[in-house]
Amino acid sequence: MQENKMGVMPISKLLISMSVPMMLSMLVQALYNIVDSIFVAKIGESALTAVSIAFPMQNLMIAVGSGTGVGMNAVVSKALGEKRQDYANKAANNGIWLAGASFAGFSLLVLIFGKMFISSQTVNASDPQIAVYGLQYIRIIGMISFGLFFQMTFERLLQSTGKTIYSMITQMIGAVINIILDPILIFGLFGFPRLEVAGAAIATVTGQVIAACIGLFLNRKVNTELHISPLRYRPSWKIVKHIYSVGIPSIFMMSISSVMNFGMNKLLMGFSSTATAVFGAYYKLQSFIFMPIFGMNNGMIPIVAYNFGARKPGRIVKTVQLSVTYATGIMVIGCILFHIIPGTLLGMFNASDTMLEIGIPALKIISYSFLLAGFGIVSSSFFQAMGHGMLSLIVSVLRQLVILLPAAFVLAKAGGLKAVWWSFPLAEVCAAVFSILFVRYVYQKEIRPLSTEQK
Repeated sequence: MQENKMGVMPISKLLISMSVPMMLSMLVQALYNIVDSIFVAKIGESALTAVSIAFPMQNLMIAVGSGTGVGMNAVVSKALGEKRQDYANKAANNGIWLAGASFAGFSLLVLIFGKMFISSQTVNASDPQIAVYGLQYIRIIGMISFGLFFQMTFERLLQSTGKTIYSMITQMIGAVINIILDPILIFGLFGFPRLEVAGAAIATVTGQVIAACIGLFLNRKVNTELHISPLRYRPSWKIVKHIYSVGIPSIFMMSISSVMNFGMNKLLMGFSSTATAVFGAYYKLQSFIFMPIFGMNNGMIPIVAYNFGARKPGRIVKTVQLSVTYATGIMVIGCILFHIIPGTLLGMFNASDTMLEIGIPALKIISYSFLLAGFGIVSSSFFQAMGHGMLSLIVSVLRQLVILLPAAFVLAKAGGLKAVWWSFPLAEVCAAVFSILFVRYVYQKEIRPLSTEQK
């Protein structure tokens, strides 16, 4: 059975077997993110800027879906490790109910406040088309977001029982559908109307809906460790609290990224819309480096959570050590690429001479933060898997709100646009210090006592 696999299989083999499928699927997702923006950029720089200013809201939806999934995943995996089958089933089905509630909430949020959200970032924009494109995009992805939330929930359920290969299938199919539909709907190919930015949004939600349907099918057919039946397992306040005791810190942690993006967009728009477009292009490019690590973490979390429930401290330590090693290696490669071919990377977004002038030094400077980011990402996932999601939240607040944004505003005043980018490496150094301290704290409190028990 899968539970024996997570508790017995050699860690290096287990981590690779559970992570590689997710890393591949996340690479496909990252490829979609880049391809999506490449097509949008062909409409014009205003379209790329519009998608960039819509990103904080889009990221907020992802934060809620992913954070809820993290909490559900940790609760389900821990319950399975403790042989509490009924509790695992209840947690899984409550996660599905929470996905539906998230969709309803964001539909109303975008309908009521979408225009205000876009206009608050475009008040200094010289091109009014940016606001028009941005509102089109955000309304579509928000009001048809049920695909996003259910897709993420069903993927996490597959991951919680170690079936990462099936989770990879759902992600890859959704991403491939997005990539295929993007040029068709954006430019009006094969008889379809030319929808431009709205077409990119429709392609995105279509891929999400289809992936969600496939995820539901796979959970009901192959995920035999869990019984998926939301009508049988009604919402339970006790279980919802348990899910969100881990999930809310993760949600806030990712939501902070939305706040940071919102603040950076406003700051950069004060320089020029091109600077905002550069920042948007950077976020798409860095996803190609970060996504594989997130995929690895999706494989790491259930291993750590299961072995914590099974009281096997040595396996927890080995899993985290290997994850940090792999993540750091990936980040070093990313840093090298951003230094060697920054112009080529930006050229994929139809970059103008002005965009290259701003973007090349920006990519080189920001990429220094990659050298410590791998450790930070793995540490945050470790905290979540061990039930200390609040520590992840604290580090994220320090990195993005206490250090990065204030530093960016100060550096903008002191050194202009080029100085702004140094706020990213500065924030990562400070976050790494706190991550080290918190990892030692969790080890002393949770893992070392388990080692004592076994003596």
